[in-house]
Amino acid sequence: MSGRSAAGRAALALAVCLLASGCAQRLVQLRSTPYSPLAAQLSLYARGGPAPSERTVQLLRRYDLPARVQGDGRDQLDALSWIYERERNPEIVYALAELSYIGARKAEVVNRPLAQELYLHTIRHAYAYLFDEQFAFGRNPYDPQFRGACDLYNGALESCLRIVQRSGQFAPGRTVRFVSCGREVEISMEPRGFNWVAADFDSFRFVSDFDVVGLKNVHRTHGLGVPLIAVRRTGSAPPDVEQYYAGSLSFPVTAFLRIEPGTWDAAGGAGHSGAVPARMTMRLELYDPLEVTDVHVAGTRVPLESDISTPLAYFLDDPNIQYLDTYGLLRPDKARQVAGLYMVQPYQPGKIPVLMVHGIWSSPMTWMEALNDLRAMPEIRERYQFWFYLYPTGVPFWETAANLRSDLAEVRRVFSPHGRDRALDQMVLVGHSMGGLISRLVTYDSGDAYWRTVSDAPFELVRARPDVKENIRRVFFFEPDASIRRVVTIGSPYRGSDYASDALRLLARKFIALPMQTMSAARQLLTRNPDVFRADWAPVGLTSLDGLSPDNPILQVMLSTPRAPWVKYHNVVGAIKDLPIEQNTDGVVTFASAHRDDVESEVVVAAEHSRLHRHPRTILEIRRILLEHLEELRDDPGSGVVPVGGERWEPGGAENPPRAGHAGPGD
Repeated sequence: MSGRSAAGRAALALAVCLLASGCAQRLVQLRSTPYSPLAAQLSLYARGGPAPSERTVQLLRRYDLPARVQGDGRDQLDALSWIYERERNPEIVYALAELSYIGARKAEVVNRPLAQELYLHTIRHAYAYLFDEQFAFGRNPYDPQFRGACDLYNGALESCLRIVQRSGQFAPGRTVRFVSCGREVEISMEPRGFNWVAADFDSFRFVSDFDVVGLKNVHRTHGLGVPLIAVRRTGSAPPDVEQYYAGSLSFPVTAFLRIEPGTWDAAGGAGHSGAVPARMTMRLELYDPLEVTDVHVAGTRVPLESDISTPLAYFLDDPNIQYLDTYGLLRPDKARQVAGLYMVQPYQPGKIPVLMVHGIWSSPMTWMEALNDLRAMPEIRERYQFWFYLYPTGVPFWETAANLRSDLAEVRRVFSPHGRDRALDQMVLVGHSMGGLISRLVTYDSGDAYWRTVSDAPFELVRARPDVKENIRRVFFFEPDASIRRVVTIGSPYRGSDYASDALRLLARKFIALPMQTMSAARQLLTRNPDVFRADWAPVGLTSLDGLSPDNPILQVMLSTPRAPWVKYHNVVGAIKDLPIEQNTDGVVTFASAHRDDVESEVVVAAEHSRLHRHPRTILEIRRILLEHLEELRDDPGSGVVPVGGERWEPGGAENPPRAGHAGPGD
């Protein structure tokens, strides 16, 4: 794979903006107020709010304390803290957390340092309610107050992080120090169990600020922590690795604040002066919820609050990404600058790659519904890593297949040059439409069958510059990629499509801007070899639509090419009409064209062509195939597949990829 430069990315952004018309589909929209599960309970946005819940009001009445919070409520907090020191029970510590949160909300506009202090009080009171040993036998997880304590912890932590962010101190690897209640507070920010390292983080957004409007399903889990959108810092990886990340890539993070045991007693209000240490230490732990779903606190397994869909939608909510489909079709000459394989997470040794290949007039964005749903399944995300192939869809698919073979070889050179990551040898390809043809073709052995579609003469007779001749050779003469074990094709036109009519192909040649270098080389090739190539073969101006014509001889050769014995093929066909299946179609590709006999499985899904790969039944079929793949590898010690993902790969690391539970770079 050739490196993709910053200049190339900039050219792409400019060209797309000039090319595209209309408005991109919005995937996320900013909320007028951040979402909070405490909004109704504490009347956060109501007139006269915020106000304590009815249970806290009842407790205040029982101890003859004012039920209404005046100002920041510090006097009320101190009085209740004095009672708590003498009468320890979870109801009081919960009320302390709630009142501290209300006081912080009221103070935030006029006194940010005090608000931060009160939010920290909320966190430690909620932490005590949830984890203090003295409440172990009285704690009731079925009580709504238990979930309320989680919401108070999460809400106060998010508000604290917003304050820290506004001060410019929210950065992994940094330690924040400030004074609260006359005592020094120290909070270190650490990526934990993370695929990303501190240098990868550029900035953070809060998930609660956004509504997802462009993905059908939003996958969240409930627990402790603050779901964040982390925006990756472009250029943080070495150049040979950096080329596999899209610019402005964002990924999910959950922030969890751990209070060190014994450093801050649960008792005490804002003005409490009891016997507590002079320094209070906490750790803000940042987790990748795709890899870590729970943490251990005080001997208890605690699920993390997470959202893996909003960060994905945020990343995709970019016109430059959304218009890649049109750009790749009409300007393949320019799109080659950014073509290649992309990852949405760092390379993970021990995890099987699933490479998703889009179709004509499309881009990797077309797979995001499937990615969103597949990653939500723990059994899938723990054992697979998802990659995407971006290519200029205006060029014939057999040229793209040649490029994909080269790109897969480059991935191996970069991430496993000595072949030690054996999970790379269990790769699964999933291709939609023309992407399915490409995926099948990289698993075929050409022999001379493909060359004979353009010439009856031996290849050695071709007269051309060495680079031109080598490019012809790699397109028409190839061997199957030995790392691929399964191929899933979806709505692929194995026998062509009637939509690739003569008129449309002629029109495409007028609008699709093929690379001038390619056009010039093709003309020179025909001029210098009038006796080598078939008279009916005209490579000048050949586009992807020509390749999808039912009379394309390469499609006919593909139908008779023997399948690689180590590859298992699966097929999904669309059908939308009320007709016998043999006469049906997905609106673009007929059943007769998409059907295969030489597959392990074939399912028919009632969906039109453009939605077929996003349909729930198709995604479930992909899931079934991936689980079947794992089941077959489960008892194979040579597969190199680990039960859970390995750690982040680093260039120049150890020879052997790490296994589950062992940190360290892989091969």
